Amino acid sequence: MSSEPISPKPAMLQRQNYTICSMEAGNFTHGLMGVNLQLDDLTTQILWLSIGIVCLGILVVRIALWATAQLRHLFNLKTDPIQQTYWARNGTSLWPWLKKNFFYAPLFKKRHNRNIQIGPLNMGTLPSRFHTVLVTLYILSNFAYCFFLNYKSCNRMAIYAEIRGRTGHLAFVNMLPLMLFASRNNVLIPLLGVSFDTFNIFHRWISRLVVVESVAHTIAWAAAKQASEKLTGKHHPTAKVMSDPFIAWGLASVIAMLLILIQASSAIRHLAYETFLHLHQLLAFVAFLGAAFHARDGNLPLKSYLYFAFSLWLIERLIRWSRIIYRNFGFNSSTKVTVEALSEACRVTFELKRPWKPRAGCHVYAHFPTLTWSLSSHPFSVAWYETRPTPYLSLEDEKLPTSSKDLDKPLPTRTATSITVIMSKKSGMTAKLHARARASPTGIITLTGYVEGPYGGLESLQSYGTVLLFAGGVGITHQLLHVRDLLSGYDSCTVATRRIVLVWSVRTQDAFEWVHPWMTEIFQMPHRREVLKVMLFVTKPRHAGDVVSRSNQVQMFGGRCKPAKIVEEEMDKRVGAMAVTVCGPGAFADEVRGAVRGRVESGVLDFEEESFSW
Repeated sequence: MSSEPISPKPAMLQRQNYTICSMEAGNFTHGLMGVNLQLDDLTTQILWLSIGIVCLGILVVRIALWATAQLRHLFNLKTDPIQQTYWARNGTSLWPWLKKNFFYAPLFKKRHNRNIQIGPLNMGTLPSRFHTVLVTLYILSNFAYCFFLNYKSCNRMAIYAEIRGRTGHLAFVNMLPLMLFASRNNVLIPLLGVSFDTFNIFHRWISRLVVVESVAHTIAWAAAKQASEKLTGKHHPTAKVMSDPFIAWGLASVIAMLLILIQASSAIRHLAYETFLHLHQLLAFVAFLGAAFHARDGNLPLKSYLYFAFSLWLIERLIRWSRIIYRNFGFNSSTKVTVEALSEACRVTFELKRPWKPRAGCHVYAHFPTLTWSLSSHPFSVAWYETRPTPYLSLEDEKLPTSSKDLDKPLPTRTATSITVIMSKKSGMTAKLHARARASPTGIITLTGYVEGPYGGLESLQSYGTVLLFAGGVGITHQLLHVRDLLSGYDSCTVATRRIVLVWSVRTQDAFEWVHPWMTEIFQMPHRREVLKVMLFVTKPRHAGDVVSRSNQVQMFGGRCKPAKIVEEEMDKRVGAMAVTVCGPGAFADEVRGAVRGRVESGVLDFEEESFSW
């Protein structure tokens, strides 16, 4: 009579279970005893797979939209308005419905980028419906991984150890997307066409998740420690426990994370942003350093994740500083900054040391080392840029002429670029800059400063027959280069755009001074009267008689702008596909978003919002 051989795997598991059941309680308070490494690795793989599936889905949609835009662009370069009718109609009812109810929809009824105010405190904004779904699924999946435990274990201490291992494991894994999404040079931004502002939303929520998982990791360790002491009757003084570097570094990291959770709240963040930023970076460094030493001293298997996350941070910083050096420094000089004080704002021009053609809709970060003690920078949309030939002087060029022929020789030239931004006077750096320029006898000062960029400008409007640009206040800076780019393209027959409507809402007419020289240049561009229509809304005019329309192409109105009415009228007059963009205060942007959602099922209508939600 023969018997089948016993499989070694069940036998091994049986011995392992016996070992766990008979193990002393103190063995589960440190090391990897009771930690299910195989399941931890499996949850990591599922987590990365879920992120990859979402990214792949977004990439597929982006490629489809890009291909459609390219075809629309190519087929309409030289068509008349009637020939673009085909591109004005929706080819399906599903995509417009998804845009209205999912992709463009706020979380609830209307509020999205309008700040939630509780007294003087700014409590932040609400994510969109699409972002809320992604964040919720990500958080719930992490919670599910944490609770997927072996509840049938014969040793209660083993469950504590498994919770400790799983939560610590996930906290380490999540530090990688946490670091990546905080980067301005995140490779996923151009690849997926997703803005840094959107990735910043996920950065905040993942950081909160890491804090929760780290605290749960600590609680599981403390619970196991306390239970072990009760079972064994051995009490270890706190000082002795904390003398262990492995424990000390771990607790230091968790404490730093809890402080980040408090100081990164929207109310504190908006009260003093520069102070928040530097304290945030310091605490993040402490949290990261503590986690790294905790992983090293415990010889934890996921310490490579921390090293990789640190490498991402270091590479990103090197890229940023390389851009600053390349754009702003020559052999013997640096960027010259001219600041002109205007009404409640400054017009700031940077004379760069390298040629550069900014994309329409892009922004840069401005640094003023002589104005503020910190190394912080602030984002500003590029309102205008100019390129011109500039004498390229060298030691040989500066020699005195030796003949009359030398006097007629032109100096060698190079292309110099100047970019200009409008900085609205608020608090902190912008208030200091405005006060210093205002104190000058001429209202103009020069100082040292640098720009970092370009960033943004991901969306091209050249394939749309109709482009409707909304701007509120200083948000006009985001739209000017779009107008210039589209008018120039219309003249050279390189865009499909046949109708441009610029809508600008301001409090008083003083704001017109901000962009006067650039609007004058735009009004002198060829075919401007055929293509461009400007609508100016002054909500608080000094005198009713000041609100006078210059022509049908430049109309001025007193009172609040009504985006729903404008979108309704322009949809009826549209040529081909229509794009609507907005840059301005949150409440104004929400009004435009609501107006677009109301008509998105009437024809091809795309929406883009530029915002800096800090």
